[in-house]
Amino acid sequence: MTASPHSGETQIPRTSRAWHLTARPKGWPEPDNFALREESVEEPADGQILVRNIRLSVDPYMRGRMSEAKSYVAPYKLNEPMYGGAVGVVLASRADGIAPGDHVLHDHGWREYATLPAGRVTKVDAQAAPLSTYLGVLGMPGLTAYAGLVRVAAFKPGDAVFVSGAAGAVGSEVGQIAKLKGASRVIGSAGSDEKVQLLLDEYGFDAAFNYKKGPVREQLKEAAPDGIDVYFDNVGGDHLEAAIGAMNLHGRIAVCGMISQYNATEPTPAPRNLSQIIAKRFRMEGLLVADHQDLQPQFVEEVSAWVRSGELKYRETVVEGVENTLDAFLGMLRGENVGKMIVTLGE
Repeated sequence: MTASPHSGETQIPRTSRAWHLTARPKGWPEPDNFALREESVEEPADGQILVRNIRLSVDPYMRGRMSEAKSYVAPYKLNEPMYGGAVGVVLASRADGIAPGDHVLHDHGWREYATLPAGRVTKVDAQAAPLSTYLGVLGMPGLTAYAGLVRVAAFKPGDAVFVSGAAGAVGSEVGQIAKLKGASRVIGSAGSDEKVQLLLDEYGFDAAFNYKKGPVREQLKEAAPDGIDVYFDNVGGDHLEAAIGAMNLHGRIAVCGMISQYNATEPTPAPRNLSQIIAKRFRMEGLLVADHQDLQPQFVEEVSAWVRSGELKYRETVVEGVENTLDAFLGMLRGENVGKMIVTLGE
């Protein structure tokens, strides 16, 4: 086994704290559904590496994995470590091409240390961009925004675009990419007046509204008097119904998430105006980022240039300590984050 030559990295830890799902939530997740447990750190076998996690990601899709319902990704197993995006530094390696001191992106989050196959990680450059960006603006949320707008919603210059959950990691990037690619108008919804101002002042949205201050349908009609051509849906519910009402002929809807329904205990009604899909001939398509990995090189090239130039801005909400990962996740579900929610475990 190869250990890092750097001071402080040669000592392989014996134990690691990891979050376990102990019961499947019904409705909103409760702290009692989780436990932070200590477990032994496994030394890597052939083809494996040992990683000390530095940044952890919490994301809306993780709520779905806490349910047993059949979905596009396997549910979390009870009383085992949960999974999620993470960036860390390699402490030990028994794999070709990865050395101690390298930084890697992987899916063994929700824990301090991870031993995993080298084939499950992607090397990242800590000098090229802050490590947290590989979980956000240049990571899975960023590619989700890019693929959803460019491919699924078939965006074209001149389109009027509405984004729900627009102050989050995905939504904020959708709106900015649309502006950079020539949208005629970009409208966003958010859950506080402060977030609305952020959309207008920093992200360059043409209009934004606080969905908690009045009916979404009425606020969207005022913000988009000429209708919309593209709706990027992160919320579902009344937002989707309002977007259908504002949709122009041959519009497109990319359905990324429906966070308003994730914690519902009863079936939620479909949009009451879905029949308009016939008269307006709009297209609505679900979005899973895993289906669009072929866009990764194009995405990184285009978006990283915008980030470097300052044309595309991003925010992060940072929570410190693995013991606070659950608080970060629950806060994200409540909309307490601005931009990407990140948990930091030191450097």
